[in-house]
Amino acid sequence: MKYFNQILTAICMSCALFSCADMMDTDSELVEFEKENTLDHPTDSVYSVMGIIGKMQFIADRNVLLGEVRGDLMTTTEAASADLKRLAAFDLTTDNVYNKVSDYYAVINNCNYFIAHVDTTLQRRGRNIFIPEYAAVKAFRAWTYLELVKAYGEVPLVLDPVMTEQSARDEMRKERKGIVDICNYFIDDLRPYAMTQLPRYGTLNSYDSERFFLPVRALLGDLCLWAGRYQEAAAWYHDYLNDKDNPRPMNASARAMWPSDVTEFNLATPRQGYSATSTREAISIIPMEARVFDGVVSDLPNVYNSTLENNYFYQMTPSPAMLKLSADQTYCLEFKNDAQTDTIYAPKVGLMKDIMAGDLRLYSCFTQSSRGAQDEFSEYSSIQQNISKITSSWVATYRLNMIYLRYAEALNRAGYPQSAFTILKDGLCPETAVNCIDSLERVAAGDLIAFDNNVFTRTTVIGIHSVGSGDSNANAYYVLPMPSTALATRQDTIAYQIPLVEDYIINEMALEGAFEGYRFYDLMRVALRRNAPEYLADPVSRRNGTTDETLRALLMDRKNWYLPLP
Repeated sequence: MKYFNQILTAICMSCALFSCADMMDTDSELVEFEKENTLDHPTDSVYSVMGIIGKMQFIADRNVLLGEVRGDLMTTTEAASADLKRLAAFDLTTDNVYNKVSDYYAVINNCNYFIAHVDTTLQRRGRNIFIPEYAAVKAFRAWTYLELVKAYGEVPLVLDPVMTEQSARDEMRKERKGIVDICNYFIDDLRPYAMTQLPRYGTLNSYDSERFFLPVRALLGDLCLWAGRYQEAAAWYHDYLNDKDNPRPMNASARAMWPSDVTEFNLATPRQGYSATSTREAISIIPMEARVFDGVVSDLPNVYNSTLENNYFYQMTPSPAMLKLSADQTYCLEFKNDAQTDTIYAPKVGLMKDIMAGDLRLYSCFTQSSRGAQDEFSEYSSIQQNISKITSSWVATYRLNMIYLRYAEALNRAGYPQSAFTILKDGLCPETAVNCIDSLERVAAGDLIAFDNNVFTRTTVIGIHSVGSGDSNANAYYVLPMPSTALATRQDTIAYQIPLVEDYIINEMALEGAFEGYRFYDLMRVALRRNAPEYLADPVSRRNGTTDETLRALLMDRKNWYLPLP
């Protein structure tokens, strides 16, 4: 990893500040003549790709924090920096340390240069040797643009490498594009490379380098989801999950749960062994450096956790809203024997720890403990916090469970709420499709819900809600919403179910993806889709337990959801 920022890429782009809106800046001393920078050698290509990953390190932490500090699942502490507190209050200014749009454009500009100059016609033994890197860099650019436009609302779409200050000024004067236009452009741009084998550089500094690259089909699913192209989104997610060469069923053993033989919930300790960002589940990552000397080191552990470096003063902590959402879930266990099947439900009170109530994912990754009394002059915090999801080694860009949840969101909005809910409750496989989805929806959904029955079975697949809430397939309180009286048509019933199933999905995304940077944008996506700013404004303004009316009024205006461009 130490080579990421030492190499910097052979593609001559950097990001130095100047007056052109602080967005796309060039350093003339780094600009080489174009003829000297044709990328036509494997070494050039590898160094360039790794240099782009090095640039992505600068936006890794920021993506997580922008998605969490402005959401409802975390709240800032007194020890938080002024910039974090301002973000949480939506006091969004151009001088905030987390508002550095130039870092996004540094990634984009490096990608643009690579795409423009790599020799994709070069062949060896009948194979275009640079196509894997070309596809990977196109994915890096599309992902960075998606993160950029989510944060800023409208941005210039720059597709050519910027080499001079004048060209940077010209690009910044172009009409800014919103998220739908950005997504539609990159859907077309990436589609030809959906099945391209991405680079394989082997193990680099103990990392499997394949994890440095973005899953193109999952990224296409995200772009389609944000663009409102739900049928296509569901198809891309499905094709990624059901890939014949590398199928990805849900891992039924990756759960936070009470022991299966428990009889006294208040005396037992739930099993721990579930980490939402485990190596197995983190499909794609941005690797971070171990030492500042080598490059960019993640600061997330110092923001989320008590460390010696921050004198045990963590800056963010789970909000009352997060604690309530977790506790509101109903945990159940199903017992089977030859004679009968029994289901028992965990109590909500009388447990050894309040955080054991409801869903166990929060309990499995979050702890607070006393460090002993500290006098008023102590430089150390008396409370120690640890959120084990957070690692200094890397920042996840794609996790399997979150892809499944977006797949469910796309299926639901495409008109298949039973299929979407099956992903939550039972896990989608050929057997559950027959048992949980009626024949009309199975026919309508067709290949979108078809999975290899040799891989996707009841023993390898579980409902995502079961990851933290026990045997959700047996939970009588966790059921597909149905109208109280029969509606006039089947389509009326589907229309009734879609927003309610979507609420289930968004709650599940919070339980599964808490603290990882998704929450604000998940709320935003649904609020935009429904043309209902209150979908975002209400939960965020209530994150501390009561409604902050000033904050709610601010968030009812969509302009306040986005960072200002310099």
